[in-house]
Amino acid sequence: MGLTIGVDIGGTKVAAGVVDQDGRIVEHRLRPTPAEHPEQVADTIAEVVRELAEGRQIEAVGLGAAGFVDETRSIVRFAPNLAWREEPLQKKVSGLVGLPVVVENDANAMAWGEARFGAGRGESHVVCVTVGTGIGGGIVLDGSLYRGRWGMGAELGHMQVVPDGRPCGCGNLGCWEQYASGNALVAEARLFAEADPAGAARLLEIAGGTSGDIEGPEVTDAARAGDPAALAAFASMADWLGRGLSDLAAVLDPGCFILGGGVSRAADLWIDRVRESFAENLTGRGHRPLAEIRLAELGASAGLVGAADLARRR
Repeated sequence: MGLTIGVDIGGTKVAAGVVDQDGRIVEHRLRPTPAEHPEQVADTIAEVVRELAEGRQIEAVGLGAAGFVDETRSIVRFAPNLAWREEPLQKKVSGLVGLPVVVENDANAMAWGEARFGAGRGESHVVCVTVGTGIGGGIVLDGSLYRGRWGMGAELGHMQVVPDGRPCGCGNLGCWEQYASGNALVAEARLFAEADPAGAARLLEIAGGTSGDIEGPEVTDAARAGDPAALAAFASMADWLGRGLSDLAAVLDPGCFILGGGVSRAADLWIDRVRESFAENLTGRGHRPLAEIRLAELGASAGLVGAADLARRR
């Protein structure tokens, strides 16, 4: 009873699963995303939904899509990884599968999955921050997902934290993700290696000898080997993460923050510094409770689990 299907539409793969009312994945499927033919994505989604629905009574389908989703939760206004502009995804997929469909921003879906069934269980005020190549996020307030007036809230990575700072792909300068993301980690490590090659000897050795070849895995491996430049890059990223979380706490006052995304796989290298930086920069520190900073629990399944549960609550 109470089965829905959640679909996480990524740039390279479509992940889908049948999810019960307790957030458990009953059955799971993966398909390559036809990214070179975005007009075929709805067909791919419909194909996997029909497979999963066979022999089951499915209530609804939830789709998690990267990009801006409109306030009606039906149209993807802008999704750069699939070249979508004003894509009527709900109408297309619902017409193909004959089931109610809701569309949600993928970071919102992930945040809802973690808030309901993962690291945020029991909390009614949760901010989820995904730290990957950039920074994304989702916000749950009073037990409800916050989307904003136009459905485009919680673009956390694009808070401007440094006036006239580093250029961001969004067109602005000084966005948070330019200082606190995986890309920022790599940029800092390269700068440290160029400024002090001797102090980054292990990092450069792992990367093959030149700073331009440094990427995230090399920084992680070098940090675990004790390389000073790699450790300094992680410390810088963590410091900026904590500062940004303190700003979010000043506005939203959540009970907990949940950190996920690809960089969280190396959380042992930076999570303590994030917590320290958060406490050091929090307004009213010493006179208010500290929100907990937790690591995400559901991994890559959070988005489809969240999308499925949001479809159930449509």
